[in-house]
Amino acid sequence: MIEMELVGVRVEMPGNTPIVLLRERSGEGRLLPIFIGNPEATAIALALEDVVTPRPMTHDLLREVVEEFGAEVDRVVVTDLRDKTFFADLHMRRDDELHVVSSRPSDAIALAARTKSPIFADEAVLDEAGYLAADDDDVAEEGEDADAVVEQFRDFIDNVSPEDFEN
Repeated sequence: MIEMELVGVRVEMPGNTPIVLLRERSGEGRLLPIFIGNPEATAIALALEDVVTPRPMTHDLLREVVEEFGAEVDRVVVTDLRDKTFFADLHMRRDDELHVVSSRPSDAIALAARTKSPIFADEAVLDEAGYLAADDDDVAEEGEDADAVVEQFRDFIDNVSPEDFEN
């Protein structure tokens, strides 16, 4: 298992597909991009920017439920890559007992960002899907992309009304 750093979220062009980007904390510093959905990208970006929303988002609710039951998020592990789909486990600890729950990597990472829990990747996953950045520009743009996602979400929150959800 290799400890990873949550670098941020970005939108890959031309398809406007969001990814979360993890970087190996030691060793070669390989990057691991994981394609995720727009809501998860927004959730991760908001957590990285320490944005507090007027109402709790799903991952905030999950953090509260875990804490209410006396548990803590011990770690997130990206465990596998099969047919271009990543898999992850959420490791939670309660009363010195470890509980492991299967999760989508995007949800587990969004929760880890809120709880400041470490993120790991199986070495085989990193060997298969990781890459070395050509230069620091690949990573430098990450903060800018996260800011753009947060700004889009703030725009949405500021302008949404209950009527927008009527049939």
